[in-house]
Amino acid sequence: MLFHFKNIFPQLNSFWDKYLAYQQRMEIPAKTILLEEGKVSGQYIFIEQGCVRALFNNNGDDKTVQFFFENEGLTSFESFMNNTPSLFTIETLEPSVVYLLPKKYVLQLMDELSHEPGFLQLLLQVSSQRQVHYINEFVSFIRDKPEERYQKLLKERPHIVQRVPQHYIASYLGVSQVHLSRIKSKLAKGKSHF
Repeated sequence: MLFHFKNIFPQLNSFWDKYLAYQQRMEIPAKTILLEEGKVSGQYIFIEQGCVRALFNNNGDDKTVQFFFENEGLTSFESFMNNTPSLFTIETLEPSVVYLLPKKYVLQLMDELSHEPGFLQLLLQVSSQRQVHYINEFVSFIRDKPEERYQKLLKERPHIVQRVPQHYIASYLGVSQVHLSRIKSKLAKGKSHF
């Protein structure tokens, strides 16, 4: 969790050292489940290396909700905070190195950090950035055609297209792999006319 803020909030280095002992560093293969849908989230996950996705099961089909990469952290937030079953599964897509910090220490750390000048303001900024991102994704899913969403992905988050297998991108866009292939083919033809 601290990685989110270390570069812009150097006061955190001492906290990082203090809480390092409570974090479990794991080197894990692709397709490793870090949290299963329906289970209660008790860990905050930070990605040092690799790619992770959040997904849910829809009548036997995996629906990808979000991708996470290096220097990003995640958990099933509602499950983590309210001790309720997670709506999502969290799974690695690449061989990854992650840190897990149990909830007990996350809460203790947040309590300590809340006394650091400027930290709560920073936390609110980060939280609002994430909220705006998710709202934009939700609106785009309703408003935009799959082709538009794919073009937006290429423009704004090309690393996803470069690193994530196509069937997961199709799932993320809400289309079949065949439909995604058609979108890519159409875009390639459009480029060749210029």
